[in-house]
Amino acid sequence: MKPRIGTIVVGIACLALGAAIQRAYDTRQATASQSAKAELTPEGAPKAAPKAAAPIWTVAAVERSKIDYSNQPFWAWGVTEPPAPDEKQAVQGAPGTPVNARIASLTPEELNRKRRARGSNLEFSFAEIRNINAENPNGGGNVVDWFPDDHPNPMPDIIKYGPAALGKNGRACGSCHLSDGSGRPENASPAGLPAGYIVRQLTDFKNDLRHSSDARKANTNTMTMLAKAMTDDEMRQAAEYFSAVRWRPHVRVVETNLVPKTQIQGELFIPTGEEGAVEPIGNRIIEVPTDVDENQVLRNSRGTWIAYVPVGSIKKGRELVTNGGMKIVKGQIVQGKTTACGTCHGEDLLGVAPDVPPLAGRSPSYLARQIFDIQQGVRNGSNSNVTLMRMVVEKLTAEDIINITAYLGSRPVPNPASNQLLTRR
Repeated sequence: MKPRIGTIVVGIACLALGAAIQRAYDTRQATASQSAKAELTPEGAPKAAPKAAAPIWTVAAVERSKIDYSNQPFWAWGVTEPPAPDEKQAVQGAPGTPVNARIASLTPEELNRKRRARGSNLEFSFAEIRNINAENPNGGGNVVDWFPDDHPNPMPDIIKYGPAALGKNGRACGSCHLSDGSGRPENASPAGLPAGYIVRQLTDFKNDLRHSSDARKANTNTMTMLAKAMTDDEMRQAAEYFSAVRWRPHVRVVETNLVPKTQIQGELFIPTGEEGAVEPIGNRIIEVPTDVDENQVLRNSRGTWIAYVPVGSIKKGRELVTNGGMKIVKGQIVQGKTTACGTCHGEDLLGVAPDVPPLAGRSPSYLARQIFDIQQGVRNGSNSNVTLMRMVVEKLTAEDIINITAYLGSRPVPNPASNQLLTRR
């Protein structure tokens, strides 16, 4: 009886703890809803042209002098140490970039040999998958569409080619986030997100409100420059396209003390392939492709990932996610260091339309980067949500971030996830 009473008390106290944040959120919800609707309804409103069509390798100005990297979950960026004090912003696609050694080593026969992703009836060569040609020797920017039935058709130009204002100096949305928006650990998974949320994030990138705390994160800089070049109509098209996709979970969380030996390639942990080679997981989450060839070479949008997490991290994360870490000690409530995630993201952690994203079943690497970026003040927002989130995450340690994202990534999600889940709390 006593344990049951204690559980009930914790639950009630947790709800009370989240009340202040919830009230602040609700008072702005109507405004946020109207704002999102306005952004998604261009009829009668002037379509703002991009302020500047700067190429994606243009460096965005970011203030990072006050960031505390001692708490950074390095694994989420695919690095092993903090950035240098004078770290320069990494960029993508800059002219004159040396040709990738792996691409340079391929023979014309290998480049042009037709390949097929598992489950697809289509065939593409590596040159087609990576858009490798004389003008683009390093490849990149192409959208390989193995499963056209997995997303709305026809695919909008913004997804297929990128912002019109950038021409060849841009990058297609689908080249990084994949044709159906399923995304990868080094970027976001926009599939199934509320359209209003997607529009707001693009607007925040455009207005220099959202950046990465680590200057080595080149693709976040790319997102900023792409958003600055996008018109309101292109933002709306991208948001409606990705929002219409039925998102499917593609990360399996596994608790373990040992992980396959890996090497870092392009912000990702890639298994070395040495038979039986393992290493201690330590205080990390290691997210690896289930099939390296399918995910890395073919860029299969149905590819899956394994997130190896420390033993016991899911249980610890559950305490933080479900009740903010609040406990009852000797009959007294001990305040937790955070607030239950379900207070805003929904009891099932599947998000709330129009502007609160889902967390369940998402990539731990992506979630960890966002928690740290919000905590350090480099991810901000045009509404109150990010400000409230900063209050929630300000006391979290690097270990807390591991535990929270391990638990969130392990949460079950209907397969495929119905977008209707995003409309209820």
